[in-house]
Amino acid sequence: MADEICRLSVIVEEFHSDFHPSPHVLKMYKTELLSHIEEGMGKNLAFRCSDAVMASMQNSQKDMIDLLQPLLPPAVQSQIHMLVPSRKFDLSYDLNCATLCSDFQEDIQFHFSLGWTTLVTRYLGPTNAQRALMLVDKNLHTQVARPLATTPSTPALVQQQEAPLNQEELMLTMVNNLASVTSRTSMSVLVVGGVVWRAIGWRLIAMSMSLYGLLYLYEKLTWTTKAKERSLKRQFVDYATEKLQLIVSFTSANCSHQVQQEMATTFARLCQQVDLTQKELEGEIGRLSVKIQELETVQNRSKTLRHKASELECQLESFSSQYLQPQQL
Repeated sequence: MADEICRLSVIVEEFHSDFHPSPHVLKMYKTELLSHIEEGMGKNLAFRCSDAVMASMQNSQKDMIDLLQPLLPPAVQSQIHMLVPSRKFDLSYDLNCATLCSDFQEDIQFHFSLGWTTLVTRYLGPTNAQRALMLVDKNLHTQVARPLATTPSTPALVQQQEAPLNQEELMLTMVNNLASVTSRTSMSVLVVGGVVWRAIGWRLIAMSMSLYGLLYLYEKLTWTTKAKERSLKRQFVDYATEKLQLIVSFTSANCSHQVQQEMATTFARLCQQVDLTQKELEGEIGRLSVKIQELETVQNRSKTLRHKASELECQLESFSSQYLQPQQL
């Protein structure tokens, strides 16, 4: 299963369906993709594992039969193989990708490769980049809050002037606040820009900015529906790989439980036949015991009759010798 997880990108690339950035189509697309992955991985696992598991089970079943066969009568021994089902055991690999990847959220918005967020994420990693961007936003929010704290709020101005600000005065206030926030940053940019200007010249700067703009335009134009689909598949492979690695031991235990149940069923059938044979033998022993008792009773009566017959024979001989012998003259 770990090998198949490493080949997950191949299964995902083999999936083809109608794709569109709209939420409804995306939902159907991801549902079909999950079904395709579960079916594809299930077939691959069955191809690589099921035959070996089946061969091992057949060997174990044969060992069971060989060990139990001497306990059965000859008439049953020839039919014991019929007790083991000849059907092929289907090992089920229940990956349940629909539940496992239900919280997957794709990001198919355009991100410039040389943009600020992309560069920070590339060099700092997703976690550190998120912390850095949050820190920048926090600092910017702090810088905005300081000038605004010294500026009276709109209700205070209304109470002081006893008249609402018009649009021009409100815009002027916002510009002043923004200028106070960006003054330091703008000064730093101007200083650095002046140093770079004097070092490399305006032509090289203009050329660099032109190349930067052309690269942005090229990436923007190539961010088509196909590119969005490739991005979604790539994100899904990374996400599903991490999730599937968490259930390797669980899936293995599930398959082991299925094999154990199949072997227990076979063993129970063999034991049932042994129990049936035992009951038949016990019944036969009971019948033979009754017959033996009857024969012993007959034997005892025959002994009594034989003694009586011997006694009568002696009496007859005595009678014959006394009364039936001819008298001597």
